Amino acid sequence: MSEHGYGKAVLDELRPLHRELRHAVPEVYKGFAEFHHAAFAAGALDVKTKELIAFAIGVIQRCDGCIASHAEGAAKAGATRQEAAEAVGVAMLMNGGPATIYAPRAYAAFCEFAPEPPA
Repeated sequence: MSEHGYGKAVLDELRPLHRELRHAVPEVYKGFAEFHHAAFAAGALDVKTKELIAFAIGVIQRCDGCIASHAEGAAKAGATRQEAAEAVGVAMLMNGGPATIYAPRAYAAFCEFAPEPPA
């Protein structure tokens, strides 16, 4: 994890690594991209809800890249800071102590991507 942040810095660190591996195994990345697009397509659940679910799962899995990626995705899909806080609150309930470490990091990552709430 980056020492400078939990969202944008993590993604900046991972991008060149993904790019290099994607060149080595392009079909694997192509398959994953298709799977990703299918899973996040709007359906009975909207994209925002799906991103918040993935964001919370990132906390449970202790995956900084997942947290950063889905914090950005949830913010872009219109999630609010309160929705992100509640999503990580559920992750804390479901995962106990370890989630109490990753939940604040996840919320900080989300806040990097989400606009400031109105004063």
